[in-house]
Amino acid sequence: MAGSSRSDQRIGLLNGFAAYGMWGLVPLFWPLLKPAGAGEILAHRMVWSLVFVAVALLFVRRWAWAGELLRQPRKLALVTVAAAVITVNWGVYIWAVNSGHVVEASLGYFINPLVTIAMGVLLLKERLRPAQWAAVGTGLAAVLVLAVGYGQPPWISLCLAFSFATYGLVKKKVNLGGVESLAAETAIQFLPALGYLLWLGAQGESTFTTEGLGHSALLAATGVVTAFPLVCFGAAAIRVPLSTLGLLQYLAPVFQFLLGVLYFGEAMPPERWAGFGLVWLALTLLTWDALRTAHRTARALRERLDRAGAGVTPVEGDAVPREPGVVASGTPVPHSDGPAPRQQHGTRAGQP
Repeated sequence: MAGSSRSDQRIGLLNGFAAYGMWGLVPLFWPLLKPAGAGEILAHRMVWSLVFVAVALLFVRRWAWAGELLRQPRKLALVTVAAAVITVNWGVYIWAVNSGHVVEASLGYFINPLVTIAMGVLLLKERLRPAQWAAVGTGLAAVLVLAVGYGQPPWISLCLAFSFATYGLVKKKVNLGGVESLAAETAIQFLPALGYLLWLGAQGESTFTTEGLGHSALLAATGVVTAFPLVCFGAAAIRVPLSTLGLLQYLAPVFQFLLGVLYFGEAMPPERWAGFGLVWLALTLLTWDALRTAHRTARALRERLDRAGAGVTPVEGDAVPREPGVVASGTPVPHSDGPAPRQQHGTRAGQP
């Protein structure tokens, strides 16, 4: 059993590295789709993602959730909101990468956990521990430093962070699996996206049929690029601890940042380094606090189980401590270019 557990964890880690690695390297893919514009690429991504996940669901014969979803108007409305928000996230990310803003896009996914925590306080009335407050304050200082450096707020980063944090908040309410969620959201996106592509074709502005078979294949591959990392993430999520996924999630923006600086040659003046340094300090505080809390809670649970096994009756108030506002370092994920594990607001529960 122990050997099987270790093997499962190894498989989970490999899938986790694969998922976040692919999300981190996706900036290399979007420029290959030029001369298609960001709008056309986005529309193809929606259409082909639905085709890919529909085939996958047909193969595994997993459709019961769709009927249940259609019978729940409130849940369907939330899925529609999620589809709208992730559309904004995808569109801004594709435009940012193809317009030479890879570093700023990576910043959006670095600050996303901090935005998620702030939204938890403002919208869900969560209480934070001192280290979490320090992390949020440091993140705010980083945004101010970067705003001074850019001469304006880092709008791309903020748009990506807030859209994905909002997406995560909505996903928490919907509670659908990753592939099912992608299927539902792209089904909502499908008709507008297909209509836009047909309109582009009628205007003679579509590149799908005019730039060769290779270009058409790459546009169709946007569905695989969107869905395949999600499949790997799902395999990892059921095999490795949430704290491990919380650390792995930083691989994606780290890879994106390195690509922006080393491969795309984007400028990093001193004030930008200072801003990123503050963000990384905030994330270090956040991760340290999350790991410390998880360790303390696990130790308390072990002690309680040991006492129960010894026949000691727990006294009143001897329950496992429940930390207020336990928010680890990620957001609910599933299919962004900078994902993270499922968010835990109080009881915690994924990128580009």
